[in-house]
Amino acid sequence: MANILVINGPNLNNLGNRDPKTYGTITLEEINQALKDKSVTLKSNVLCFQSNHEGEIVDFIQSSSKKADGIIINGGALTQVGYSILDALIDCQLPYVEVHLSNIYSRENFRQKSVLSANAIGQICGLGIHGYLYGLEHLVKLLAKNN
Repeated sequence: MANILVINGPNLNNLGNRDPKTYGTITLEEINQALKDKSVTLKSNVLCFQSNHEGEIVDFIQSSSKKADGIIINGGALTQVGYSILDALIDCQLPYVEVHLSNIYSRENFRQKSVLSANAIGQICGLGIHGYLYGLEHLVKLLAKNN
């Protein structure tokens, strides 16, 4: 049974209130519940975490990755500058999928860069909640194939 960490960065706790034209009206709680429901059908487990603080995300990766098989991460605004998060992801040596609710490549120039993507097994953006669900499905299938 695959254990997947789901990490959400700054401001994602404010989904549902935050710019509905860009992010929709879904809340982070609804995303987390959909992932938990999907994990049951995939015979896997998810552990969801959100922080507005880069160091807390690094601490979570370092402490939780030892009992995990893969990671789904939406770095939020830290996507462009979160080098310490990238280092923690590299150090834990787990496959990870980067997700974004919106298409970061159709937004402002400063949002079109990701320091997290180079080491990710994939990046899904612009598909809303489906990006998280597709990322989970892909990770679970990849892990099953590799075992």
